[in-house]
Amino acid sequence: MCGIVGLFLKKDELRPRLGDLLTDMLITMTDRGPDSAGIAIYGDAVAGQTKVTIQSDTPDVDFDGLEAALSTAIDAPVAVKVISTHAVVTLPEGKEAAGIAALEEKGLRIMGSGQAMEIFKEVGLPKDVAERFGLRDMGGSHGIGHTRMATESAVTTLGAHPFSTADDQCLVHNGSLSNHNQMRRTLARKGVMTRTENDTEVGAAYISSRIAEGASLGEALEGTLEDLDGFFTFVTGTKDGFGVVRDPIACKPAVMAETEDYVAFASEYRAFADLPGIEAAKVWEPEPATVYFWER
Repeated sequence: MCGIVGLFLKKDELRPRLGDLLTDMLITMTDRGPDSAGIAIYGDAVAGQTKVTIQSDTPDVDFDGLEAALSTAIDAPVAVKVISTHAVVTLPEGKEAAGIAALEEKGLRIMGSGQAMEIFKEVGLPKDVAERFGLRDMGGSHGIGHTRMATESAVTTLGAHPFSTADDQCLVHNGSLSNHNQMRRTLARKGVMTRTENDTEVGAAYISSRIAEGASLGEALEGTLEDLDGFFTFVTGTKDGFGVVRDPIACKPAVMAETEDYVAFASEYRAFADLPGIEAAKVWEPEPATVYFWER
């Protein structure tokens, strides 16, 4: 049992409130997942730059002097913004691969990368995770979050959601995949590798692989219904929007709401309670085996 939240803003006036609104939704889902939490925020993209979110269990040591060391390693200027156990490293165009390789050589964990996306996730209660990273103060166009109750793997930072397997793409999941090991091997033969034992990362990698092969977000989500077995609710984020799909049985709870200002997703309706204008929203339960997505 886990909790999922998502918010896609249609109006720019709400962008400064994205983190605050998502944080309230995330905390409401605490009893569905009290062991860890995470959130992906899609903010302003800067042309010619890529943001890489990294994590360390010993940030005071690992992040000290990182900006200068990394700039030297890749022979290009970088910026490092430290936020608790995470840091957002900004790399110039053409230096992404070298920068990520240098970070991994230092033993730093890559949470995700992209022009717009930043991912923050840690072990702990959702309210504590949100406070640690200052999520309420983060603005952006859209975001997705997850509260985890671990059932199939250890309670660790890397096991927390969201999972990212391509630039500006991430996934959160409620459910369990029965053929994830088979799919993991299929993806590996294509050169798509995963870092953890979590089945959700396999779902993220599958969608990223389909998009890399030319599929649209909608087509990639439709593919999960044919190629992934088990019961699942997926919410995936991309640079331009987010999408939702449930398996054909749809035994995991899910609800959506839409107004002129936003589209929201949650595992339970109560996560919508404090959203502006929710009393006038169209509210519905997403249909089984049906893809929903919104893009700019």
